[in-house]
Amino acid sequence: MIRSLTGILLALLLPVLGGLADPALASPARIKDLVEVDGVRGNDLLGYGLVVGLDNSGDSLRNSPFTEDAIVNLLERLGVNVTGEQIRARNVAAVLVTATLPAFSRAGSQIDVTVSAIGDARSLLGGTLVMTPLNAADGQIYAVAQGSIIAGGIVAEGEAASVTQGVPTSGLIPSGARVEREVAFDFTQSRDIRLALRNPDFTTAARMEAAINQNVGARVARMLDAGTVRLDLAAVGIDTPALLMAQIENIEVQTSTRARVVVDQRSGTIILGSDVRISRVAVTQGSLTLSVEETPLVSQPNPFADGRTVVVPRTDAQITEDPGNGLAIVENSVSLPQVVAGLNALGVSAGDMIDILKSIKAAGALHAEFIVQ
Repeated sequence: MIRSLTGILLALLLPVLGGLADPALASPARIKDLVEVDGVRGNDLLGYGLVVGLDNSGDSLRNSPFTEDAIVNLLERLGVNVTGEQIRARNVAAVLVTATLPAFSRAGSQIDVTVSAIGDARSLLGGTLVMTPLNAADGQIYAVAQGSIIAGGIVAEGEAASVTQGVPTSGLIPSGARVEREVAFDFTQSRDIRLALRNPDFTTAARMEAAINQNVGARVARMLDAGTVRLDLAAVGIDTPALLMAQIENIEVQTSTRARVVVDQRSGTIILGSDVRISRVAVTQGSLTLSVEETPLVSQPNPFADGRTVVVPRTDAQITEDPGNGLAIVENSVSLPQVVAGLNALGVSAGDMIDILKSIKAAGALHAEFIVQ
């Protein structure tokens, strides 16, 4: 067994950093992609229902008694008397149905629903969701779902083994619910529209205010804070808020965000912004390797002789230290993308690169928000 223990994980960067281009500025984005309109939001829906038509992969009614109760209630509503009967169906599964009612949805429109098993069903593949009312947080029914399920995986099994790919106990019904009730929201009565930035930033909000006012030709937009820009309909002479939103939502704004470095240690993923910078810092790189090898010796007596078999442990342990690339100075104004490019050129692994970034941050030379997931 060989384990690599990283010591001071920093690299000689100067020979490979020269000539690298500066990071490009962020591309402009449309206002509709940067903001949410205050009051214009979706509503979560939830329902409990039954999936039928499964190929012997549904709930076992002994372990999921609520499924049997739901079957009895459903059949009795349909006029079938099953009182006192023993139901042992394996082609039915109890599920929770979730959906989001989009803003401005009207009665009769259709939305997607997600179906997830809550019992011990093995798969929902090939099943059909029976008519299921979907309630919002106020307890009112806003949609009714029904349809064939597209399962997200598959399961196969034999006498002694089984194999599962994906998640067969969850699936999707595209356009599987029909809206029955509309959310009471009159957008035409809005006199002041507030745009909420998804990523609050003072610079982006100020640029958005200037771009809107320049496009409309009047001071209709006003920045309230880093995350809010207010639109005043009285200043522009447009009676319908929807017309104003249609006029400004495609305006492009140069965004500005905080410098961030996001690393995921489990997958070795590193995400960084172009605004990340490091200060003047001295770096080096080296590693320590421990090699532990077990070669046990088995001693056993001769045939038909008295004695017993004995296992004698034998261990060979060694420590090897990599001298590294020496100490070097990284000058000011070196961007982190250039640092990562240099590390890639030196063949540094993703795990070592994450540790290097941690060390630079601990030294106070990394000027960015460091997020570890």
